Parts: sequence; structure tokens; C-alpha cells
Amino acid sequence: MLFMEAIGGLLESEFEVVSMIADGGGLLRKAFVVKPDLVLLELAIPSLNGLEAGRSLKANLPGIKLVYLTADPDSDAIDEAFWLGASAYLFKSCHAIELLSVVRRALLHSSYLSPFVIGRKIAAPNVAGVETHQTSSRSLTSRQREVLKLLVSGRSMKEVAFTLRISARTVAYHKYRIMDDFKLGSSAALVKFAMEEQVA
Repeated sequence: MLFMEAIGGLLESEFEVVSMIADGGGLLRKAFVVKPDLVLLELAIPSLNGLEAGRSLKANLPGIKLVYLTADPDSDAIDEAFWLGASAYLFKSCHAIELLSVVRRALLHSSYLSPFVIGRKIAAPNVAGVETHQTSSRSLTSRQREVLKLLVSGRSMKEVAFTLRISARTVAYHKYRIMDDFKLGSSAALVKFAMEEQVA
């Protein structure tokens, strides 16, 4: 809470801070009413994690800017954050001037990734200074096929994660990456796609 208040105080020097909320459900309820231009998110927040909250915000408020400020260097989380539409991803160890600059850039439709993770192979399109790649062959990777087969068999993300010995967040990343790459707008479309690809 003290950290959130410190960040809020920093941002208030230049921007209007409309609210500071500590849980994901409350964040969504407030955002849908206030409709802010930008939301600063942490990955680990109660009731609904930052990636799930970000996905819901983008689905309901497409023009909103998402900036992730976190201690999590997980490249899967970074990938997923940008694929769901984040404008920036930086660490809590950043300097105050960097955070202010990132918020300005996000509001001007620019993307940013912390220098601490630049150089990794991040599958994040249109991120300044980051190596990117696009799916050209439109074919599933072996890991995507494994995840998809288990998901469409009716297993939950946690069950798939346990079976494949990966994190639930990684399962979510693969699921939504497939849906994004192949323009699948629903779980039903995902199941149909799996049948067409002879995965199910």
C-alpha cells in the first residue's frame, strides 16, 4: 500500500490520478465507470491477476493504455502482457524519471520495454527496441499442440500446467497466443480450430 501511495504521489506531480485500488476486481469496477486513459498495473494483485485484469480492460475499453510496473522478470508474462495490448513493461527498480517518461510515451501511443529485459527474444509486436517476430507459417508449435489438446479435452489451465510441468501462466500465454495468431474469438472457435488441425 505504501508503494502504491508513493507511485500515486509521483504521478500526481504531472497527471491526474483518479483512483488507487489494491485488488483486480475493484480495479475493473472502477475503470469501467471512470474510463481512465491509462492504468498502471502490477502482475500480482488480489482477486484477479494483472494479466487477466489487463485483458478485461482491453476487451471493454480498447483505447485504454496499460503500463505494467512489476518485479516479475518472467518472459512469458512479458510476452503475454504485450500480446494483450500493454504499452509498457518495466520493473519496480526503475527510476522515477523513467516511470514518468514511460507514462508520457504510453499516452502518446508509444511502446516501451525496460532495458533490463531488452535483448531477450520477446514475442511482442511493435515494441520499441525489442527483437520481435511474427508468425509467418501459421502452424502450431509442438508445445502449442500439447497445450491445445489438453485444453480442448476439458482440462483446466491448472490441470494442463500440472500435466506438462509448466506454470498456469505459461498455459494461458500459449492459449491466448494461439487465439491471437489464428484470430479465434471464443473458446468454441478454439475447439473447432483444434478439430480442424486434428489436435483434439
